[in-house]
Amino acid sequence: MTAMTLWTLSHKRIVVGFWLILAVAGAAFSSSAINALSPSVSLPGKESYQANLAILRTYGTDSTNPPFVPVVTLPAGTTVHSPGVRAQLSAVFDRIAARMPGSRVVSYASTLNPAFVSWDARTTFGLVYPVESPGLNAPTVALHQVNATLKGATVAGAPVHLTGLDALATGGGSGDGGPNVLALALIGGVLALLVLIFVFRSFMALVPLLMAIVAIPITFLLLWGLTAITEVSVFVQFLVALIGLGVAIDYSLLVVLRWREERTAGVPNEAAVIRAMETAGRSVIFSGTTVAIGLLALVTLPVPFLRSMGFGGALIPLVTVSVAITLLPVLLATVGPRVDWPRVSGSGTARWWTAWACLVVRRRWMAALAGVVILGALAATATTIVLGQTRADALAKTGDAHTGLVALERSGIGPGALTPFEIVIAQADSAGLATRLEGVAGVRGVVAPAGSAWQKAGTAIVDVLPAVDANSSAGHQILNRVRQVTHSGSGDARVGGPSAYLFDSIDAVYGNFPLMLTLIALITFVLLARAFRSLLLPLKAVLLNMLSVGAAYGLTVLIWQDGYGSQAIWGIKPTGAITFFLPLIAFAFLFGLSMDYEVFILSRMREEYDLTRSTNAAVIQGIGQTGRIVTSGALFLFFAFIALPAGPQTDSKVAGTTLAAGILLDATVVRMLLVPALVSLFGRWNWWMPHLPARILRVEPSRVTANVPEVKAA
Repeated sequence: MTAMTLWTLSHKRIVVGFWLILAVAGAAFSSSAINALSPSVSLPGKESYQANLAILRTYGTDSTNPPFVPVVTLPAGTTVHSPGVRAQLSAVFDRIAARMPGSRVVSYASTLNPAFVSWDARTTFGLVYPVESPGLNAPTVALHQVNATLKGATVAGAPVHLTGLDALATGGGSGDGGPNVLALALIGGVLALLVLIFVFRSFMALVPLLMAIVAIPITFLLLWGLTAITEVSVFVQFLVALIGLGVAIDYSLLVVLRWREERTAGVPNEAAVIRAMETAGRSVIFSGTTVAIGLLALVTLPVPFLRSMGFGGALIPLVTVSVAITLLPVLLATVGPRVDWPRVSGSGTARWWTAWACLVVRRRWMAALAGVVILGALAATATTIVLGQTRADALAKTGDAHTGLVALERSGIGPGALTPFEIVIAQADSAGLATRLEGVAGVRGVVAPAGSAWQKAGTAIVDVLPAVDANSSAGHQILNRVRQVTHSGSGDARVGGPSAYLFDSIDAVYGNFPLMLTLIALITFVLLARAFRSLLLPLKAVLLNMLSVGAAYGLTVLIWQDGYGSQAIWGIKPTGAITFFLPLIAFAFLFGLSMDYEVFILSRMREEYDLTRSTNAAVIQGIGQTGRIVTSGALFLFFAFIALPAGPQTDSKVAGTTLAAGILLDATVVRMLLVPALVSLFGRWNWWMPHLPARILRVEPSRVTANVPEVKAA
């Protein structure tokens, strides 16, 4: 580390020029990188993926996306059988088909199928599958088109309301879906600046943000290059923007505050930079490597878009570490003293954290018990998590889409109309299959429309309308029965649609999830064992990180799935389930960022123990010097994540509260309570490293001698 820092400081212009060129190029091509990301989520070998792909290629519509559902409730005394009503219905749906050529549109008017009508014949609906169009915002564009077409449309004087899962998810169909990833990064950056000003009390607050401004565009540039080799999921942009912001500021905080500490001790500026890099810089390297490998472990999952998140996500900490260990020391060695003005002493904060650490050490049994109880209770709650799709009635509480959903529910049709199963089958077999499926328990009706939009190239599409929300556990059982009947009649028939795709996705993603967790745990343990020269510290770190993420899941279950918070705070009904990909995304965010904090704290404790040979002194000094870093980093990430619930989408609110609460929980209960308490309790066993593993890891061994007392903390 020293040799690298000396080389960097002797080639300042080369280092600054190199990063400046890359940052400018990254900023210039960041939009191209984002546009090159893929919105598709392929599931090779899964029936729903094959069915949806066949429909897309043959009919041009994407059955992965749920249909739009126009709904109308006729005035009292009027039914779908009243004179002129069918003609008006037909005109409405014909207008949609004309506005969106190639789309699949079906309703009572075109089929006379009673499945489209309520028991009192006053409420009726139709299905609109828009033709697939390029671009990441294709569903939103299609939604606006259908909304524009239906503007002012009436049937027997009653308005037509447009509902559907996409319409509900975008704020009731009236919004644009809330802030995008760049807006979120900007909001996070502004909030981070406020926190950094509080931490540094000088213009040095701008330096960590500068590191993020350099690292994030360069990561997007590399991401763009990665898209030329393999398909990269659109979800990676969120990893780059939010994790990139988080780790860039975390790493800068650690290095800059250590540099400040050395300068305060009277060390000359350049020597202070070298000393900071030998200590904090080393921690940054270990931390970044651990985060990168944690994200890279996603490649073990047999889902292409998750593998791409693993490759793309690993770029974030690697780029940030490179910037932190080269560009940052150059800035500190040159303009650092001038930028660190007007400096107001922050020693009071360090004294506060030292006093807190002393209290935890004195009451370590009580602190450990409190932390374990809190995390254990929340992690136990996480075992009740239901993976799936947010309930339709929890997606929006106002707007036209909500009004349409309420009409379906009050009429007895229910939310199953929003989530039909789509079956692609040989055209000659479609009528017979439709008849057989009518008798399946839980099926409200079966639709096998005629015409080129539904029958093409010797195939046909049959829609099955469940009596309940197909994304629920009851809907899953109906899907299994539908598949059984479908496969028994035709071996070539395949069942698709958004709900079938959802359950196949859960199976594909979480079938290998334990393997991924095991791989991450093993790799992280080995890396940290080498970094801390200990076997117990890395084991504790891995277990606590897993427990911390589990506790975050538990909070999400309580607040959203069970509704203890969603109703009181946002007026939103319990979601009944957690969007299937959220636990995975949350794990990638929280495990990596919390591991940063663990490495920062334990590295400083290890350093202090080597100097004092006292575990309690190491705990007190370690928390005293890193408590401000961890809590400040967690605070600005909390603010960045809490911006997500500002959007209209329920799924964004769930994600934002999961990440924000998870970070805050980890930084307080885990890092500032459990970690110091457990390290103090374990005493000399924290530093145990037998000869054999020490030889394998190429570090110095450390025996625990029972009859040699530890040096007591002063």
